Amino acid sequence: MDRDLIIKVAYLVASVLFILGIKMLGKTSTARRGNTVSAVAMLIAVLATLLDQQILSFTEIFVTILVGSVIGTVIARRVEMTSMPEMVAIFNGFGGAASVLVATSEYWPMAHAEGVSMEIVVGVTVVISVIIGAVTLTGSFVAFGKLKGLINGRAITFGGQHAINAILLVVVVVLGGLVVGDPNAEIWMLGIVGVALLLGVLVVIPIGGADMPVVISLLNSYSGIAACATGFVLNNQVLIIAGALVGASGIILTQIMCKAMNRSLVSVLLGGFGQTSSGGAGGDGQDIVVKEVGVEESAMLFESASSVLIVPGYGMAVAQAQHVVRELADILEKRGASVKFAIHPVAGRMPGHMNVLLAEANIPYDKLIEMDQINDEFANTDIALIIGANDVVNPAARSNPQSPIYGMPILNADKARTVIVCKRGMSAGYAGIENELFGYPNCLMLFGDAKSTMTKVVGELKEMATA
Repeated sequence: MDRDLIIKVAYLVASVLFILGIKMLGKTSTARRGNTVSAVAMLIAVLATLLDQQILSFTEIFVTILVGSVIGTVIARRVEMTSMPEMVAIFNGFGGAASVLVATSEYWPMAHAEGVSMEIVVGVTVVISVIIGAVTLTGSFVAFGKLKGLINGRAITFGGQHAINAILLVVVVVLGGLVVGDPNAEIWMLGIVGVALLLGVLVVIPIGGADMPVVISLLNSYSGIAACATGFVLNNQVLIIAGALVGASGIILTQIMCKAMNRSLVSVLLGGFGQTSSGGAGGDGQDIVVKEVGVEESAMLFESASSVLIVPGYGMAVAQAQHVVRELADILEKRGASVKFAIHPVAGRMPGHMNVLLAEANIPYDKLIEMDQINDEFANTDIALIIGANDVVNPAARSNPQSPIYGMPILNADKARTVIVCKRGMSAGYAGIENELFGYPNCLMLFGDAKSTMTKVVGELKEMATA
């Protein structure tokens, strides 16, 4: 069979599998299979591209795939679920770096060839690939640093910051025009790389920790757009399709995240959310008086409950408490109680973080209910158990116009008959404000590490069952 035909068929198969894989990722029950399908599509695309370009021998192709697969497998197995957002941020950065390297490698021979002119289409796509790729690279690494705690998670701002960013954007566009007009002057390309790398840092540092889910999905979109532009540079159809899919899905997800936080994309990019601190409920300066509950009392409440809604948050991920929470759910269901999990779109540090975490604990997919479908049930629920969540259940979003999270859709956990909040202490969430729910008359604070505390609760329930 003709080699060109084989490559075209391989690209077509890979493109279809990419589309099917992304479609499957839209549902928790098919997400794992969708990830496998997409991985197979990428393998086919890589093999076809290397065969098409005849860059390496088959031995070299096999060795590089083997080495890359081993590195990826080791990292994937070693990474903790709490570090998953950081890993996603790093992957976005690597995608941006790849786009920069490929685009500049295509440009460099033109810059050193006398009398060679660059087609406008090629020049524009090279410049776009480099700019977006470089911004994605440094922006993703800054996001990684914020998530990892290497950089202050709050918004980092200074005077004239937005004006400087605007000037740098204008500069990088002008430099792009100079590259297209005179490809032999490589100094302009070096200038684009340097300014774009700096711009990536300055764009992300003013964004607070509360907006990290939005930033991750936006940077993921950037990496897709950069890959798409690189596909035009290389005239590679499958890279164009895959990049367009990632870019479009990332933008859609970003919009969903913004809607879930009642934020505009512009306000996220301008930063500031997550830097507000307050000594009072919802930022109004009032002291919160809480009612504490112990392990035994909590177990007694669960024993008499007929319906329980569990609200997971990043604190549960940090404590690795998902398995004991599943055990709690199993015990309650054996007692005849109805148990469901209420999932807020931005709970955790990346989109879908809680879904992945709970799926790891083999919690049935049909028990993971999205906010819009579960909110009306809180009013008829005996106990709302909040584990490590904060801003996504703060009633200030509904009641306090002065609160920075006012207008943000939240889970109506405060409407349950009894609310039990399992939390290490009274520290504020990502938005930097105290949660007025903690002072509500139907709210009980169960202080302690989520894993150890819920293990004790489960132990008490087991003793009650055998008594």
